[in-house]
Amino acid sequence: MHTVAVLALDRVLAFDLAVPVEVFGCVRLPDGRRPYRLRVCGVTPDVDSGTYVVRAPWGLEALADADTVIVPGRSDYTSPPAEEAMEALRAAAARGTRIASICSGAFTLAQAGLLDGLAATTHWLATGVLAELYPKVEVRPDVLYVDNGRLLTSAGASAGLDLCLHMIRHDLGSAVAADAARLMVMPLEREGGQAQFIVHQQPPVPQGSVIEPVLTWIEEHLGQDLSLESMAARSGLSERTFSRRFHEQTGTTPLQWLLRARVRRAQYLLETTDDPVERVADQAGFGSPTAFRERFKRVTGTTPHGYRASFRGQRATART
Repeated sequence: MHTVAVLALDRVLAFDLAVPVEVFGCVRLPDGRRPYRLRVCGVTPDVDSGTYVVRAPWGLEALADADTVIVPGRSDYTSPPAEEAMEALRAAAARGTRIASICSGAFTLAQAGLLDGLAATTHWLATGVLAELYPKVEVRPDVLYVDNGRLLTSAGASAGLDLCLHMIRHDLGSAVAADAARLMVMPLEREGGQAQFIVHQQPPVPQGSVIEPVLTWIEEHLGQDLSLESMAARSGLSERTFSRRFHEQTGTTPLQWLLRARVRRAQYLLETTDDPVERVADQAGFGSPTAFRERFKRVTGTTPHGYRASFRGQRATART
């Protein structure tokens, strides 16, 4: 079982603290098992959140055997937390523990020296302060989250939801993460300033819309040569009317939706099959392996081979 330790420090932001507890706590495997064990840890048993006191059942010693440590934000983020908390974080990082921050929790990681030389983000109101106080950190103000491998940071509290789902998907695959997203009543993918790994296993379809049958038909025929003309013909509308209604109901164009759907299909195939990249490209409807690699990297930020190596390996480990 994967242990997630959530570090509650004085002046902790209550929502930031609740996000990882709720998201990781709702995850279930297909057989009903809980893959994550949660521990809320503190320097002291009682943690002042400003409006009320939080009880932390675990002390800093619980970070020693945690697989993931999550650091929520604090209201007075520019003041350093207790030195023993930073020492515990440094020790966890030295052991190779995955450490993630939510919102202004990035300041705690920076104060511990863990973000030096790395890219990071935090709440947009505080990105300038983070860059000024910690010039060794490459601050990215326009992204939802940054994944450096073992060190991850997210923007505002809602972006912490995206980051938690990203880690779940990395650990257990897209199907488990999608179930968690549905339980949290939130999308598995949000547009952000960076290429994100997290996507729906299949594109979201507006239920009950006039183009819903067409979207379903497109999903079922992604491997075929689809054009705006063929999609409009399937809907019984003119190309102009179809394009207008499509944009109204999905927020994007038919061709952009089709390309993203094909990337999603390719991600699913890369995760669940051993088919060569050339066959994945064909099954997903890309005209050539070269076009597939270019589009895939543009959307996900990595190559098909890199994606498969990352997510297949993590899923195999989770099943053992």
